[in-house]
Amino acid sequence: MVWLLIIVVVGLVFAPAMWLRPSRRQQRQIRLRETARKAGVTVRLETPPLHEAGGAMAAYRWAYPQQRPGPDFVLVHNDVSSASLKPCVSGWRWRIEPLRPLPAPVVARLEEVLAALPEDAMVLESGAGTLTLWWDESLEVDALEALLPRLAALRDVLAGRPDRPASRRRIQPAPPP
Repeated sequence: MVWLLIIVVVGLVFAPAMWLRPSRRQQRQIRLRETARKAGVTVRLETPPLHEAGGAMAAYRWAYPQQRPGPDFVLVHNDVSSASLKPCVSGWRWRIEPLRPLPAPVVARLEEVLAALPEDAMVLESGAGTLTLWWDESLEVDALEALLPRLAALRDVLAGRPDRPASRRRIQPAPPP
C-alpha cells in the first residue's frame, strides 16, 4: 500500500512537467523554423498585413542585399482577400502592385513560386529590405526544404528592382573648421 501511495505522489509531482512539453505541432514548427534559419531565413511571429488579422502569424523573411533593394508589393491569397482587388494569378490578388512593371522572366518566377506555396500561405510581401511569406506553417520539413530555394531564387530576381530609386544626391563633406 505504501508503494502505491509513493507512486501516486511521484506521478502528481511530475504531471505538471508533462504539460510543459511541446505538442507534436509545436515540435514540427520548431523543426521548420530551425530549417529556415539554417537556410538564412529570418523567422518571426508578427501580425500579418491583413485587414482582419486574427493575431500573430509566422513571417519568413529573405533579406535583399542592401545595395539591391526589392520592389514594394503585397500579394494576398484569395481566401483572405477582397474580390475588389486586382487578380494576379490563380488564387492570388494584388493588394499593392509594384510601381514599375516586372519583366516577363521575373513574373514567370513569381507565378512559379505562388503555385508552389502551401494552401495556408496567406501573404507574399516585398519591401525594399525583405521578401516575406506569411503562413501557418503546415508543411513538413522536407517540403519546406524543397520550397526554400524557390523563394530564395525569387528574392534574387526581385533584388535590384526598387520602386523608389536611391537618391542621386551626393553627400557633401563638412567644411573644414
